[in-house]
Amino acid sequence: MEKIKIVSELAKKTNSKIVFLIIDGVGGIRTIEHPQTELELAHTPNLDALAAKSMCGRSLPATFGITPGSGPGHLALFGYDPLKPEHNIGRGVLEVLGIDFDIQPDDLCARGNFAVKNPDGTIADRRAGRLSTERCIELCNKIQESLNRIEGVTVLIKPVKEYRFALIIRGENLSSALADTDPQQVGLKPLEPIPTENTESAKHTAEVVKKVLRAIESVLEKEPDANTALLRGFSKDPCLPKMQELYKLTPAAIATYPLYRGVARLLGMDVYRPADETISAEMELLKELYDKYDFFFIHIKKTDSYGEDGNRESKIKVIEQVDTELPTILALNPEVLVVTGDHSTPTQIKAHSWHPVPLMIYSRYCDVDDVKQFNESACDRGRLGIIPATEIMPLALANAGKLIKYGA
Repeated sequence: MEKIKIVSELAKKTNSKIVFLIIDGVGGIRTIEHPQTELELAHTPNLDALAAKSMCGRSLPATFGITPGSGPGHLALFGYDPLKPEHNIGRGVLEVLGIDFDIQPDDLCARGNFAVKNPDGTIADRRAGRLSTERCIELCNKIQESLNRIEGVTVLIKPVKEYRFALIIRGENLSSALADTDPQQVGLKPLEPIPTENTESAKHTAEVVKKVLRAIESVLEKEPDANTALLRGFSKDPCLPKMQELYKLTPAAIATYPLYRGVARLLGMDVYRPADETISAEMELLKELYDKYDFFFIHIKKTDSYGEDGNRESKIKVIEQVDTELPTILALNPEVLVVTGDHSTPTQIKAHSWHPVPLMIYSRYCDVDDVKQFNESACDRGRLGIIPATEIMPLALANAGKLIKYGA
C-alpha cells in the first residue's frame, strides 16, 4: 500500500501542535572558493541550541540529482510525493490560488514574468529588474483591455508580486499540455507555446496562448522597463486530497509570497498574510493564531531570493533574523518543531539546486543525537542521515502522538 495512505489510516486527532518553520532555499554548498556555507557563517545561537535537543540530518526534496521547483519542494515537505504524475502541479495554478482567485474546474492557469528582451529578440532580463509590485499592477491593468478582445475565451491577467503575474484563460476545450515559453536563461529567445500532447485540445490551446502573448506584447513593446512576458507552469486545479482528510489536522499557513499561500490553499490550509513582510510580523501572527490550529506552516522567503541573487551577506543576515525570532516559537511550546527548507539555493549557483537540505526535528521524544549546530556540516553527522522530504510529515505526526500503532 502507498505510504501516504498508510499514514492517513493511522492518523488520529489530538490537541498536540506541530510547527513547520520552512526557511526557503536555506541550504548551501561548500566550494574551494567558499569553504563555508551561509548557515555555517551565520551567528545562530538559538538554532544551534535547538539542534542540541533535536534529531538532525538532511532532507532530499525530490531524489538524488533532481533540482526541485518551489511547488514540488513544498509538496514533499507535506508528504505528497512530488515525483508522482498526479502531484506534478504546474506553477500557474499555485500562483493563482496564492492571490485568492476563485479557480473554476476548467480554468487554465499560467505563471508569468514581465521581462526585458534585446533588439534581436533574446532575453536580457527574465525578471525585468525585479519590477515593483506597483508597476506590475499598472502593467496588468494596461494589458487587460487587449485581452478582453480575444474571441472565444475569457482571459484575465492578475498581478502577483514584483515582476510576477498570473494568467487565467477560461473557455471550452482548453488543455494544460503546453510547453513553457520561458527559456529559463538569458541570451535565448522566448519559446513558442508548443503542445506537449498530440491532441486537438492541446493544439487549440497553443493557438489561444499565442494570441494572448501577441496581445500582451503589443501593449508592452513601448514600455521602458518590461517589453515582453514569459509564461510557465500551464496547469489546472488537480484537486489533491487535503491535509484535514489525510492527517486529521487543522492546518494554517503564514506566508508573505503568493506561491506558498497557493500551495497551502491547494492542500487545504487556512492561509494568512502577515501585516508586513518581516519575520517578526509572521511570528506575531503565529501567536495570534496559535490556539485555533494544530499545524502551522511558516514560510521564510528572503533566504531563497538572496541565494538566487548570489548575495551571501544578505542570505546570512536573513538566517540570523530567523534565529533571533526563534524564541517566539519556542515560547509557545509546540510538541513538534521542524526546521528545514524546501530546497537548497547556493549563492555560488544563484539558483535552486539538487543538494540535500539541513533538517532538524524537535520533540520530547525525538531521540536526540550528538549534533550541536544547525548547518550542513553538523547535520551531516545527524541521526537521520539523508532522508526523502516526504518522510518528514510522518516523523512529525509520530513525534506529536498523532499516529496509532500499525498492525496487531
